[in-house]
Amino acid sequence: MAFEIKTSLRLSQSLVMTPQLQQAIKLLQLNRMELMEVVNQELVDNPILEEVQETIESGEQNSEHEADGSLDPEAQQTRDEEGFSQATAEQAGLKDENAPTTSEPQDEFNWESYLEEFQGQPPSTPSMKESPEDLPSFESALTKTTSLEEHLIWQLSMLTLSESEQILGEVIIGNLNEDGYLLTPLADLALESGVELEDAEEILKIIHTFDPIGVAARDLKECLLIQAKFLTPRQPLLEKVIEEHLPDLEKRAYSNIEKSLSISREQVTQVVHAIQEFEPKPGRSFQSIDSTNYITPDIYVYKVGEEYVISLNEDGLPKLRISPYYRNVLQNSKAVQGTEVNLAATKKQTKEYVQEKLRSAIWLIRSIHNRQKTIYKVTEAIVKRQKEFFDKGVQALKPLILKDVANDIGMHESTISRVTTNKFVHTPVGIFELKYFFNSSINASDGSDSLASEAVKEKIKKLVAKENPKNPLSDQKLVELLKADNIDIARRTVAKYRDMLNILSSSKRKQTL
Repeated sequence: MAFEIKTSLRLSQSLVMTPQLQQAIKLLQLNRMELMEVVNQELVDNPILEEVQETIESGEQNSEHEADGSLDPEAQQTRDEEGFSQATAEQAGLKDENAPTTSEPQDEFNWESYLEEFQGQPPSTPSMKESPEDLPSFESALTKTTSLEEHLIWQLSMLTLSESEQILGEVIIGNLNEDGYLLTPLADLALESGVELEDAEEILKIIHTFDPIGVAARDLKECLLIQAKFLTPRQPLLEKVIEEHLPDLEKRAYSNIEKSLSISREQVTQVVHAIQEFEPKPGRSFQSIDSTNYITPDIYVYKVGEEYVISLNEDGLPKLRISPYYRNVLQNSKAVQGTEVNLAATKKQTKEYVQEKLRSAIWLIRSIHNRQKTIYKVTEAIVKRQKEFFDKGVQALKPLILKDVANDIGMHESTISRVTTNKFVHTPVGIFELKYFFNSSINASDGSDSLASEAVKEKIKKLVAKENPKNPLSDQKLVELLKADNIDIARRTVAKYRDMLNILSSSKRKQTL
């Protein structure tokens, strides 16, 4: 078999993930806080970028605003007064296909002329705000909540203990979870601290007396028993019920407790009411407020007359421009002392550095602009398709999939998925994640328009809220009520939605007392 070399021509397409494209995709899926972190870091890393100051004179606003992130990308390429000339855009990889071509090679671009044309802005007018000296100090407004660990360590320090006992106590406290439970085996902690298990049990009993009562328990039964033993006077029946019939309490099987302990229903009722006053998670009151998640909407939807108006939230997001300082970079490089060779090398190195940073800055500004524009388009499509939701609320939510919005705005479904993740919209009926508006459909019994799954969940929630506590609605009963409301749904689907809403089964919701 003979081998030979041949030349052939093949046409193919492939997607190349350039660093700039990767950055654009990354910015698209970031939430508001993450975007601000990226922009602030870029301001630190890239000297070409500069944040536009808010205190500018009216005559300067146009030239500054044209170079910030809200400027249209095509306008940035074509206006010489912004410094984004055609040749600059070509070197940044952002060439306008409709612009006339030029025969000047890129490496012969007149960088000095470009910097000369880029006019810097005069200093901002003096601020009329109060002087920082007139305001209270920042430290005076700081507060810090005491953690559960700090609270328990302080109580431990009040006791007279040996060094080994003190160490073991701190180890036990350090191994409590946020609810105040000790899930690590005590034997392991005793071995780690070099203390006998019997001594470790004594230290644990001491910690059980600490505030909050029930802390350092190893399970729910021990937690409730600790709290029961601190009641005055002691209630042996209550402790016996917790010790022997906790599963019956969970199932509300009160008749089993009556028969086993030979007590009346009234006594069971008293025990249950007492246990309901206990705290099953002693550490809950010490959970840090820092765990609270505050949502800042990325976009607002307002109702003006009969129409809905969309507004992007750009508060706190830095407005970017190209720094005027770098128009003098080339002139400053001329001051370098040395031979003509050294001077030429210095100018080339300076030009290449500034070109690289400028390209990065322009791409970042454009990526932010495209991100904001895409979020706006997606929200606009959602508002158009879910208008009844904004008028009437959750029960009017319609089925919607990513493909619907993707077709409306001419983008890929993956792009819609990225845009709607961790992006929140403020509406007249509340704040929702953009993903909330995408729902599977539930068929109507009469063959009319389908309902969104979220709307069905809302109906289930309202039905359960109105039920008789002594005769709660079973899943099958919910199915029948929903069918009467023209919703065709299976019982297993109702059970799934009920679990998603954190609603207990009918047997556990039943109140017989």
